[in-house]
Amino acid sequence: MTTQGKDEHIVVGLDIGSTKVCAVAGRLVTNSRDQETLEVLGVGEIPLADGVTKGSVVNVNNTVNAIRRAIAEVSSQSKLDIETVNVSFSGSHVNSIKAAGNITRSSPSDEVQMEDIDRLLSDMYRNRTSIPADTAIMHVLPMNFTVDNETNIDQPVGRNGVKLGADFQLITALGSAIRNVNKCISRNNLESETMMLSALASGLAVLTDEEKYAGVVVVDIGGGTTELAIYYRNVLRHVAVFPWAGNSLTADIQAGCKVLPTQAEQLKRRFGSASPNEFNLNEVVAVPGLSNRKPKDVLLKNVAVIMEDRLREIAALVQVEIIKSGYDGKLLGGIVLTGGTAMTPGIEHVFSRVTGIEEVRVGYPEHLEPNGRADLVGEPAFATAVGLVWAGYKTIDHRIPFISDPSRAVQTSEESMTPRPATNYTPATPPTREKEKTEKPVVSEPEETGLLGWLRKLTRPIRGSEIEPY
Repeated sequence: MTTQGKDEHIVVGLDIGSTKVCAVAGRLVTNSRDQETLEVLGVGEIPLADGVTKGSVVNVNNTVNAIRRAIAEVSSQSKLDIETVNVSFSGSHVNSIKAAGNITRSSPSDEVQMEDIDRLLSDMYRNRTSIPADTAIMHVLPMNFTVDNETNIDQPVGRNGVKLGADFQLITALGSAIRNVNKCISRNNLESETMMLSALASGLAVLTDEEKYAGVVVVDIGGGTTELAIYYRNVLRHVAVFPWAGNSLTADIQAGCKVLPTQAEQLKRRFGSASPNEFNLNEVVAVPGLSNRKPKDVLLKNVAVIMEDRLREIAALVQVEIIKSGYDGKLLGGIVLTGGTAMTPGIEHVFSRVTGIEEVRVGYPEHLEPNGRADLVGEPAFATAVGLVWAGYKTIDHRIPFISDPSRAVQTSEESMTPRPATNYTPATPPTREKEKTEKPVVSEPEETGLLGWLRKLTRPIRGSEIEPY
């Protein structure tokens, strides 16, 4: 968190992904219609080819350098001296554990206070009886509370009782993976204000309050992992992480079309689709061969078949988790897809067909104050970074004072991996914009990378010069 001036609070979100490091600085403003929006002050995006694998930092030096460059870009654009950030974590090592806990209140004659919930959460962070060694408890999230013999209480504050308890969802991560993230942060002379699971941050950026109350699944398909979070009655109910995502699509195209990795990535990004029936058999792209080898023709229909098959597998995993959670048939808000892979044409139809859920949409970061930088981060690939900025102003669960404390995770000993309660950040009243912008600036993009450019190219055979050699 960075402050500028006396009453102006600015938040910096840092998303450390498998394919890129993205930093976004923003502040909460109020427009002329008294609506709160996020003004984006700076954006830094640095590709990361060898630093993070399936959400986990594997090369600290490469990741440190990428973070440094991303933060430098944001600092230059926003004129900020950045010291603290909200940072994401992910990885196939992330688990969700259901647990129950309770405390006996010292003043049973008084109503339950927020301090009692604070104490209950702190006890859950310290209770490691069912947690494996070298595992960090990252989030302690209550589902239903109990006060004495009364169960299924949504909000216990204000009730009388001696015994306060709750059913919790503990989100855990491998201690060594979290220490690597903190190494990357500290070596850039930064501190982490909040460390948040990527899917939860993305939910802050793309979900509406109505969806979270009605029941919704947010599916964040990143580069190395796919994360799922289920909300029902405004409460987070279930979390899952799969080690298959955008990079899996690239690997499948590489193997199926027998091309180089960089060429497979270009095929996916520029011509990829999950709707094979939209292509004719004469629609091909010529991929340059190795030295002294002739170019190779790749059918775009084959690329689409490969991508559809992998996305169907991911959708099937999502369906399994929905059934496992117990909320199958209850999610009126349907599925919200986000992350870079969510931009694949036809992906909504694949998920709807496999899961049987009709309501499927692609989630874009919402409530951004119109400006050129907001256009840059208005895509699903930036949902986590934007959500980390929103985490400075909104909370995952309004009933609890904190959801994480990364400060203890910096320690290297297993005994120090139990987080302590963190103070809840309460921003000042956001500044009011003097004049609301009525029209969002248009940021042009190269014709060949836009959706219309794709469609124009797909109506005719494509020459090999449009795929760059390795």
